[in-house]
Amino acid sequence: MIVYSDSAVISAEQAIDLYERSTLGERRPVDNVASFNDMLLNANLLITAWDAEKLIGISRSLTDFSYVAYLADLAVDEAYQQQGIGKRLIEETKMRLGPKCMIVLLAAPKANTYYEHIGFEHHSRAWVLKK
Repeated sequence: MIVYSDSAVISAEQAIDLYERSTLGERRPVDNVASFNDMLLNANLLITAWDAEKLIGISRSLTDFSYVAYLADLAVDEAYQQQGIGKRLIEETKMRLGPKCMIVLLAAPKANTYYEHIGFEHHSRAWVLKK
């Protein structure tokens, strides 16, 4: 049985391991433990999915809990994909946000069609300013 939590403490190493087992590891600094530690510490809404003691999914958001939540990362272990875990992580995230709070995200290339499938609306005006 998969268990979801908003209070589990995870290490940067655990998160990196999960991201490497998902397709998101290709676009995140998995070789930089300090960065990953900061990513976890500074996100203000983390939902994790567990199969016993194994971290198998994460939803990592930055939010004001009222107007907008930026879903920075949604990662599910590839061995557990196609089981509704990503959708449930988003539902668990929504449950912790205000009733009018929207979720905004930038889709990873391999997940681009997934979000429309679960009810997200495509928005053509996203902009990225890289360092």
